[in-house]
Amino acid sequence: MNSLQLWGGVECTHNRVGDRYFSQLEWNGHTRRTDDLERFATLGFSALRTPILWETHGPNGENEAEIDWKFADRTLETLNSLGIAPIVGLVHHGSGPRHASIETPDFASGVAQFAGQVARRFPHVAAYTPINEPLTTARFCGLYGHWFPHGNSDAVFVRVLLNECRAIVLAMREIRRVNSAAQLIQTEDLGRIFSTPALCEQAQFESERRWLAFDLVSGRVGREHALWSYLLWAGASERELDWFGENPCPPNIIGANYYPTSDRFLDDDLSHYPAHWHGGNGRQRYADIEAVRVLDAGELGFAPRLREAWARFQTPLAVTEAHLGCSREEQLRWLHGAWNDAKQLRDEGADVRAVTAWSLLGSFNWNSLVTRDENSYESGIFDVRGPQIRPTALAKLCRELAQNGAPSHPVLAQSGWWNRPHRLIYPFCFSSDERRQRSEKSHSWRQNWSDWEPKNAPRGEKPIVILGASGTLGNAFARACEARGLPYFLLARHELDVRNAAQIAEVLGEIQPFLVVNATGFVRVDEAESEAGRALCFEVNTAGAIALARVCAAQKIGLICFSSDLVFDGKNREKPYLESDETAPLNAYGASKAAMEQGVFGEFPGALIVRTSAFWSPHDEWNFVTQSLDALARGETVCCADDVHITPTYVPELTKNCLDLALDGESGMWHLACRGAVSWHEFARESAQFLGVSTERLNAVSHRELGWLAPRPIFCALGSEQGMLLPHWHDCLEDYRSKIGG
Repeated sequence: MNSLQLWGGVECTHNRVGDRYFSQLEWNGHTRRTDDLERFATLGFSALRTPILWETHGPNGENEAEIDWKFADRTLETLNSLGIAPIVGLVHHGSGPRHASIETPDFASGVAQFAGQVARRFPHVAAYTPINEPLTTARFCGLYGHWFPHGNSDAVFVRVLLNECRAIVLAMREIRRVNSAAQLIQTEDLGRIFSTPALCEQAQFESERRWLAFDLVSGRVGREHALWSYLLWAGASERELDWFGENPCPPNIIGANYYPTSDRFLDDDLSHYPAHWHGGNGRQRYADIEAVRVLDAGELGFAPRLREAWARFQTPLAVTEAHLGCSREEQLRWLHGAWNDAKQLRDEGADVRAVTAWSLLGSFNWNSLVTRDENSYESGIFDVRGPQIRPTALAKLCRELAQNGAPSHPVLAQSGWWNRPHRLIYPFCFSSDERRQRSEKSHSWRQNWSDWEPKNAPRGEKPIVILGASGTLGNAFARACEARGLPYFLLARHELDVRNAAQIAEVLGEIQPFLVVNATGFVRVDEAESEAGRALCFEVNTAGAIALARVCAAQKIGLICFSSDLVFDGKNREKPYLESDETAPLNAYGASKAAMEQGVFGEFPGALIVRTSAFWSPHDEWNFVTQSLDALARGETVCCADDVHITPTYVPELTKNCLDLALDGESGMWHLACRGAVSWHEFARESAQFLGVSTERLNAVSHRELGWLAPRPIFCALGSEQGMLLPHWHDCLEDYRSKIGG
């Protein structure tokens, strides 16, 4: 058996909601960039799932002359020159061009006609996925009503599924008229359904249903099939079911798509679950929730689902989607886990050909199942939010996997959230072992550094050191590391004082972290204007940070330092500052940060320095928003400057993106603040209105009336030429409200 291959894939969903089409390719910009494929080629892929979509290439669907082939020509010519085999997809969760409908008989003939056009244009293409995830698409279009034609019945579901499966068979027939050796790589989500005993019949039905698209195109749905009666009941005719048996088109490779939430659990006791999980089948009411939240981890994952597919079909397999919309270390763990599970199945004797790194350019709006355009983005192997697509830590992992090397990222030493006890949020369903684990005190990675024994740590298990145990930012990073399963030490000043170079070297040498987060510092801006305050400010913010950078550079440890919008003067400014803009601080605090930037990069060019602004957090009572709202709620008068504009920074988003950038190995200067320049007064007013707090006693004043000792820039909003990673501050208010219990 040949070695396990690494494939790649671009998320290319082109779905319809009402009369509106949503296109991932428009959102991720893949069709507009000419160098994406060359970037992909550096990762070692042997094949690429490549979209040549019916909706975008053949909107009229009449004849080949009307098709715009420019993107397809360029793509396939480039892939050929790069030695990457295309796996061409024709419909990806779509319902066809505007003149077509997925629930009408001419859908299948339309797909087939387009498939023939593609094959004649590109006769060398040897692998196709005519329709991605036909069963999932049929569920979303015909059963759940999410996508066009918004059906909510078994009848519409079955009609859509039959049309899709007929389209696959007819499409491959047309393709094989041109290239008789063309392979069908048929994809589907393989999630299994589990249940309480009272719902075992429903669970068995849905678990059997997940194979239905494969069974139909393979000609395996005869009168003995477990779902034959169901299909007839839902409106299928014996004649059209027999057609599949007469025209079998079994996949050459079964493509397994799987996500942590693919497996589901059905429970007849609704009282255990929030109302939004409640549903039913028309006869029974039950909750339908993610199985990962209630079941033993050993029953879930790629390996059990691949094992089931191999046992049922004895057909070569590939993992065709391995993506996770989560923090960077979890994305790394998910892809690495898929690779390891595929290798395990190969060791057991299953013919598993490849694992697909998905999605190369990330994905948009899957938090709403692509029913709304809310600019919700999950980065992938690359991040598209900057002027150029940026490789993440997943890119390096791909290169290592493609070369069958040992992955090197330190976060891979820990388990993903889907294997950790805190994933279990409904304890009455736990196994006895997991119930016991849950009842025990949650394991914390926070320890005193003096107790650390590197020689006893698992290989590769290196922690993060966070400085600033008494501050908002330090505790926010500790909170984030705890949630993300990242081992860490949160050190107070007496444990590591950045003013003591010898102590820095000793402590970091003992702990041997892979990253240091310098969240310590002198933050009292007005106090820094005094002689003593200025001296202390520069001692901690500047000299201490530089000393830390020197040690981190010598010991080859990653470093994050934080700077401020106060390095700018705000004069004659109407647009946000970018990373390359010249600094000109107006006060001592800003001067200490500007000097820090220069000094840290002088000692450690590979450091990551993050400029940020105006913290607010649900976990800190001292931030501007919390203090203002609390005062207003007490009936006190609050005065805020309406002539000073900033970009608020929501701390949970800041810590998330800082850690992601650090895990990606990024360096240099980055601006991380929320989108949306706003005055202090507007910030307080809109936050109060959103949270239902009266603004009657909120007064707008000039900054000159507030008694600030240190001069401030009038406009110090931050933008970025690297990429705006944080959402608009408006979009963070709901999270803030939920965390403060509002």
